Amino acid sequence: MRRDELLDAAEELLCDQGSAALTLAAVADRAGVSKGGLLYHYGSKEALIKGMVERLIEEFDELVAAQPGKIYTERYVGATMAAVRSGRLRRWAVVTGASGNLFLLAPLREAMARWHREGLSEEPDPLGSQIVRLACEGLWDVASHDPELNSEDDLQALETRLKALLGPTA
Repeated sequence: MRRDELLDAAEELLCDQGSAALTLAAVADRAGVSKGGLLYHYGSKEALIKGMVERLIEEFDELVAAQPGKIYTERYVGATMAAVRSGRLRRWAVVTGASGNLFLLAPLREAMARWHREGLSEEPDPLGSQIVRLACEGLWDVASHDPELNSEDDLQALETRLKALLGPTA
């Protein structure tokens, strides 16, 4: 789908060159379309960033829902690991792109708050679950900057240990 290709190009630019490089012309060039073709789908840079934020939230929600597990935090760990294993660590690219505009960053902040509160009161150890979720956030950050961390052995060991911290229900 062309819209996803444009969002992918924008995210790649952010990851490779930072927010200063995110221009409509650069995104169009990276995606191999005319600037007019980009503007047909995203009428402004803000609309493009909004599209990245919305896609990130939707995809992570779907990833959490698709994971096995009795408790939300177990599914959250699985979703985080799946995202890291995929090599598509969009979250930091999207945050970088949206960081200059609080309006664009607001939906991501709301989703993060929801992801970190969801189901906590029903979990056997709410504080332990919260710590595990925060550790997942740290993993996102480190994995996006340190590709050496992304070996399957390391990721499997981290996933196993994080789930063990949740106790016998996980």
